Amino acid sequence: MRRLFLKGLAASVVASVAFGGAAMAQSAAEFYKDNVIKFIVPYKPGGGYDEYARLIAPYMEKYTGARVDIVNMPGSGGMKGAVEIFNSPADGLNIGIINGSAMITNELAEIEGADYKVADYNFLGRIVADTRVLVVGAGTGFKSFDDVKMGGTTVVGATGLGGSTYVDAVIVGDVFGMDQKVVHGFNSSGDIRAAMLRGDVHAMWGSLGSAMKGIKSGDHIVVLHSERTPTGVLEGVPSVYDVAAASDDPAGQLKILDAWDGLSAVGRPVAAPPGVPADRLAFLRDAFSKSMTDPDFVAKAEDSGRDLAFADGERTGAIAKAATDLDDATRKLFVAAIKGEI
Repeated sequence: MRRLFLKGLAASVVASVAFGGAAMAQSAAEFYKDNVIKFIVPYKPGGGYDEYARLIAPYMEKYTGARVDIVNMPGSGGMKGAVEIFNSPADGLNIGIINGSAMITNELAEIEGADYKVADYNFLGRIVADTRVLVVGAGTGFKSFDDVKMGGTTVVGATGLGGSTYVDAVIVGDVFGMDQKVVHGFNSSGDIRAAMLRGDVHAMWGSLGSAMKGIKSGDHIVVLHSERTPTGVLEGVPSVYDVAAASDDPAGQLKILDAWDGLSAVGRPVAAPPGVPADRLAFLRDAFSKSMTDPDFVAKAEDSGRDLAFADGERTGAIAKAATDLDDATRKLFVAAIKGEI
């Protein structure tokens, strides 16, 4: 009888421990429900990064069950906030939007204060990315990239040394051996466009979004771009990949172009610090994906004039790695471009 009692007691204890373990094993959904997520924006309120964050925050609340608090943390051209995200507690309650291109160039050039590794962020995904385009003035007579290559020295306008318009021009120009003169120091892309209208410069690099007004008016013609699957105004226009594929050294050119594309393709991603538990990261990535594809969110982004170019967390991480994990020769070229030494 005593043996039966002990046996029953042991079974009861085992069952109790098992039940208690199940009760203590908290799912990611349970963890986030009614919790608070800190969403860092590394710029002042009112700008594009801030607007994207505030657009998506209600949908992250919808799909996580947590409250999302926007915290603006401007400073050092977005680097202060990016460092804060990277060094935040890895509990899954700290995320933020970063300027991917600027953070990559800062890391490659070893800018003081760039205390992070872009590829080590835990990316939830990308909100938007800028397709890069080379446009020429309609008055140049150029209609295609072949015209540009055969038209003698092309004067390309750029903003400051190391800025995106400058880096685009010198990297792509170096890859394709273009006969060009890059004139830098313009205060803004708008100033370069005005110089193109005057005929002072022939061409400029920039984002497709910023170039659309000139393209639609007929003042500018796109002759080259960075899009792998072109649509709309880019259909029928060669990409840098088309040009490289037809070259004598496609592998060598594509290696550099892939790294260059990563500067813009990483875009404006939302990221968490390294070390977030796998189940919480998976939950956040799923919530971000659902937010980005929510019809109501997409409609609101469109109404506000905000473009979207969603990429999931895994894809965004791969883009960041390709842009920072460079061989010595490619890294040297990029650092020289970023520092304005080309």
